Amino acid sequence: MRLLALTFLIASPLPAQAPSALLADIDRRIPTVADSVVAWRRDIHEHPELSGQETRTAALVAARLRRFGIVVRTGVGGTGVVGVLKGGRPGPVVALRADMDALPVTEDVDVPFRSHVRAEYNGQEVGVMHACGHDTHVAMLLGAAEVLAGMRDRLPGTVVFLFQPAEESLGGAEGMIRDGALDNPKVEAVFGLHVFPYTVGSVVYRPGALMAAGGTLRIVVRGRQTHGAMPWNGVDPVVVASQIVLGLQTVVSRQTDLTASPAIVTVATINGGVRYNIIPDSVVMTGTIRTFDETQRQQLPILVKRTAESIAAASGATAAVEASVAGTITYNDPALVERMRPTVERVIGGGIAGAKVLSGPQTTTSEDFSLYQQRVPGIFMFLGVTPVGTDPKLAAPNHSPKFYVDERALPIGVKLLSQLAVDYLVGGRRTVSGEP
Repeated sequence: MRLLALTFLIASPLPAQAPSALLADIDRRIPTVADSVVAWRRDIHEHPELSGQETRTAALVAARLRRFGIVVRTGVGGTGVVGVLKGGRPGPVVALRADMDALPVTEDVDVPFRSHVRAEYNGQEVGVMHACGHDTHVAMLLGAAEVLAGMRDRLPGTVVFLFQPAEESLGGAEGMIRDGALDNPKVEAVFGLHVFPYTVGSVVYRPGALMAAGGTLRIVVRGRQTHGAMPWNGVDPVVVASQIVLGLQTVVSRQTDLTASPAIVTVATINGGVRYNIIPDSVVMTGTIRTFDETQRQQLPILVKRTAESIAAASGATAAVEASVAGTITYNDPALVERMRPTVERVIGGGIAGAKVLSGPQTTTSEDFSLYQQRVPGIFMFLGVTPVGTDPKLAAPNHSPKFYVDERALPIGVKLLSQLAVDYLVGGRRTVSGEP
């Protein structure tokens, strides 16, 4: 794994915890924004937008930030919004991030604000749903923006609010960074939350590698079209595609050293043919590749390509393969995690009964929050949203049409984002180094 040292200015060793008056002010303000946060979340949930199309959500965010007196930039990385809140005293610059896009999923949750939105995705009409909880991320960050804007005169530094498009396509963070979201003012640390089916109000995170580097694969198998009753007159790409799906399972199980790191190769879509008695000319497959290891990140696309092409050639077909792992590992800077640990424990300990701070396992899901962490130290955390009494192991996962959020978690998220920002600012600039 490539080592990368991240070093920042050293200032006086101020405590990470903010003065009690600032913390008490945050506590007092949370109930005043709680109803708005729920209302924003429900509005966004009812009107979801696919990656890169978040125009309504972005307009709502920009309007609210301006109402809070925050300087706003729109059109960042496409439909992204950046808000800059300059405190009344000099100090560091910290960023808080939320993603805004929804998924091509038809909602199956019986709530009054369920989504009925339909859209076109990859040439198909689909339902659209916030099945990954990005609606809650936007609402919680707006709540934190209102809380912090109300106490700006006492903030020792600047808070940058990153409302990012297109996380699900793993391209939104790159566009935000390219358009200067971390510059002017220059961000020194970044924090992000993601709702997940853990017990409501709990937080799960870990130092070091948290989430995998993610990539994509697309395979076009070309055969020769013929009548379904006379397959010997053609080359059947459906059969070849089926063989490739099975063959790709050996890329991980037989061609990859799993003692070094876990890896995933998944084929998620297969499309081909238009009629029951016509063997088609081609089949298109798409999927994903995930890994925590730099060697695997480079090797897996090569193995996928070799396997697919060889199987196709053996049947007289061809396979055009596009495979890469362009994403990076979501890596929580260990020094920053240790520095902010008291903040997390204080917030969660004073929250919902039964909620805990847990050190979680690595997960093979991916996040382009990792791209911010390549530029500055950052922490990404999971916030539990499964109601008490429901076994989190049995709760509908993210990306499910039944994904459900217990809204009691939202004020906890607002408080955690707000206090992470304030504690970081009060703590001043320090040396933070790590290895993604």
